[in-house]
Amino acid sequence: MTASAPSTTSPASPTNSSPALAALPLIQKWVSFASVSRDSNLSIIEWTRDYFASYGIHSQLTHDDTGRKANLWATLPADDGETHKGGIVLSGHTDVVPVDGQPWDTDPFQAQVVGDRLVGRGVTDMKGFGATVLSVVPELVRRRRNRPVHFAFSYDEEVGCIGVRRMIAQMVDRGFRPAGCIVGEPTGMQVVIAHKGKHGYRTTVRGHEAHSSLTPLGVNAVEIACEFVAHLRSMARRLATDGPFDPLFDVPYTTIHTGVIQGGTALNIIPRQCELLWEIRHHHLDSPVKLFNEAKAFGDALVPAMQAVAPDTGITHQSTSVLPGFATDAQSDIAQLSFRCAGVDGTVEGAAGKVSFGTEAALFHQVGVPTVVCGPGHIAQAHQPNEWISLEQLAWCERFMQRLVDEVTVR
Repeated sequence: MTASAPSTTSPASPTNSSPALAALPLIQKWVSFASVSRDSNLSIIEWTRDYFASYGIHSQLTHDDTGRKANLWATLPADDGETHKGGIVLSGHTDVVPVDGQPWDTDPFQAQVVGDRLVGRGVTDMKGFGATVLSVVPELVRRRRNRPVHFAFSYDEEVGCIGVRRMIAQMVDRGFRPAGCIVGEPTGMQVVIAHKGKHGYRTTVRGHEAHSSLTPLGVNAVEIACEFVAHLRSMARRLATDGPFDPLFDVPYTTIHTGVIQGGTALNIIPRQCELLWEIRHHHLDSPVKLFNEAKAFGDALVPAMQAVAPDTGITHQSTSVLPGFATDAQSDIAQLSFRCAGVDGTVEGAAGKVSFGTEAALFHQVGVPTVVCGPGHIAQAHQPNEWISLEQLAWCERFMQRLVDEVTVR
């Protein structure tokens, strides 16, 4: 259920030592919309459409098949009227993860200043960035722009970057050719030029039921699945120990992770089926296909003994998701622009970063839009109870956006 939108007046003020934030009321407004991925995001999207309209900016909404969710694309043209060629995309998602079962100390959908932090669902991932983008719209409208500025807000990023895929396809179909894109996922305001790809899988073990007192007559799907998981863990340990390594990544090696395992019905019944969900997060030095094939070969080797007991047993695998990785040249125009806005020297080793989590940056990159990721906060602060972001990080984001305004306008 979507929370009603309260007044944008801050319920608390930063301490004297905390930075003043022009974007704070807009951040609190965005957080007040409980746009959890399983629910509609229309309230936040329609409010944002109306916000743009108040500055004379037209928004294009594209809905999902149910009509309950929508992306928003808005373009502020260059001073010469150009809208489609060049320009910068500022991209973020409007959905957040659920708060169910989490022990929050405050209302998660009423962002509050607590000491030197702002607490609320999505303040880090990633409504802090999106609302800060909105805060510079009046200045962008007031000044003459040397290139178009595009605003791209999507739905269902948290469940597989779903909405942005449709938005990017329509961007291409409508002839927009941006020169670069900045995705505002939390990076601590470091300019990130690459992230890992992710391949997700569902592996199903079909066993054979029998009474637990007669184990030789059954094929225990749970135990076989555990053998498979143990092999995945062995592969993960090897990658962590032997690499290959890319030291610019926050986790410098490819990782393999099992997230869900389900099977069995009762203690005295040999389980007939077990299902597990697992993933590979890989960098450019590893092949996810090769790693999957290695895991599959281990599972295949278990099947003959299973089928010697019951011929209808087996192990199957299904790909559930693929999010490609991306890498943008640190010397590219969008990277260098972002370094300037971040106030760092792009020629210094370590100025650019690489991260293990996935974003829509890879999808913009796939259609030829050079992309970086740069946003306030840290991923470790996201998705948890009492999700928070430091006021200092939000202040850095405001400075970044103010410098970006200078970069895209005529001085």
